[in-house]
Amino acid sequence: MVLTLVLQVSSVAGFGPEFPLGIYGVSKTALIGLGKALASEMGVDGIRVNTICPGVVRTKMSEMLWRSEYGEKTQQSVFLRRLADPWEMSGTIAYLLSDDASYVTGETVVAGGGVQARL
Repeated sequence: MVLTLVLQVSSVAGFGPEFPLGIYGVSKTALIGLGKALASEMGVDGIRVNTICPGVVRTKMSEMLWRSEYGEKTQQSVFLRRLADPWEMSGTIAYLLSDDASYVTGETVVAGGGVQARL
């Protein structure tokens, strides 16, 4: 079987860019839009395109968000009142890459622990 899918990794920051990462957020907004455009154009060839938008995940890149004065505020903005560990993204990613999602394209899936995400 030929791989016929694209999975992009954006961020919940793409739904509402804000300080201190406004420019980062805008770049993630562009990825969300790119996913929609690619799905529309590539669907005719049977290629699925989806985007996952994680919330704050405890990684080296996001360390400034969870090990600073923003850390408590960030956690309080999440319904689950905690940040994600990297492995918690794997189930959503596995689904989007699997045959179970064979009729899913052009979608943006938020894995943010309940962070409000609206564009």
